[in-house]
Amino acid sequence: MVALLVVLALTALSTLVTPWPGALLVRYVFHRDAAATTGALEAHAPERIGALLDQQYREGDDDAYLDVYFPTDVEGTDRTLPTVIWTHGGAWISGTRKNYAGYYQLLADAGYTVVSVDYTLGPEATYPTAVHQLLDAHAYVLAHAGRLHVDPDRIVLAGDSAGAQLSSQLAAIATDADVARRVGVTSVLRPEQLRGVVLNCGIYDVPAMAGSGLVGWGVEQSLWAYTGERDFASSEAAAQMSTLHHVTGDFPPTYVSGGNGDPLTDGQSKPLAARLTELGVDVTTHFFPADHQPALPHEYQFDLDTADGPVALQKTLGFLRTHTG
Repeated sequence: MVALLVVLALTALSTLVTPWPGALLVRYVFHRDAAATTGALEAHAPERIGALLDQQYREGDDDAYLDVYFPTDVEGTDRTLPTVIWTHGGAWISGTRKNYAGYYQLLADAGYTVVSVDYTLGPEATYPTAVHQLLDAHAYVLAHAGRLHVDPDRIVLAGDSAGAQLSSQLAAIATDADVARRVGVTSVLRPEQLRGVVLNCGIYDVPAMAGSGLVGWGVEQSLWAYTGERDFASSEAAAQMSTLHHVTGDFPPTYVSGGNGDPLTDGQSKPLAARLTELGVDVTTHFFPADHQPALPHEYQFDLDTADGPVALQKTLGFLRTHTG
């Protein structure tokens, strides 16, 4: 008993000096939930879909792989299609391009090429490593557009949760030279190539994520691990990541959604949608009344066994048709 108490005390103490213990705990929870959702999505996936898997987009980088899905009728041809580049979520410290593959395959079956991208997670690497990797992924996709069935003039950036934050930041980098200069990067995507952005359950004002309780502790551990800053809220990384404060009227048409049971919806998604609308950006929202039942949690859009998940999928496809047709 004494030994156990000592172990627990040392573990608690270690979370004060390094993000690793907390990050690994959060990663475990996210991995468990993502695995369950990914498994459930397999029942909804098309029977057959074209794919090019395990494509390394950055030489010498073992974390830099992407998967590509497309309709079977373009296999063996040089046809290109409007393309969705999806960046996965997982609090910046968990997740993989293989998560939710059935969802990407459904988008592909509707007539799109879908690229699911991996990046190095925190705390194995800290910000802005993932941004640099994802920009290289975009360059790889454009350089190999024909082989991957990608129409380089009809690109949509998409993501969920932390992946929505990254996708929104990459869209800001592509459409605002000042944002790109502040981060110290250059986007290969020209604004006219970027037809839209799909953002589900995302984070767009990082300092506002500081909180209390168990959830607040998990957020703080995740952002400490990703930014490399214990006081993440006042860091330059958090400022750069906060797309809400960097969007302009040149931001691409945007689809924003979140569940009514997800605290990120009122605190993050709705403020971003309001700011973009104020700037004159073409914004499509899919939100729910506060009393909607059942209350829809974080990442509700991937649950196609509910009444609301399939509706969100159709709303997403409608947005894609409108802006890439």
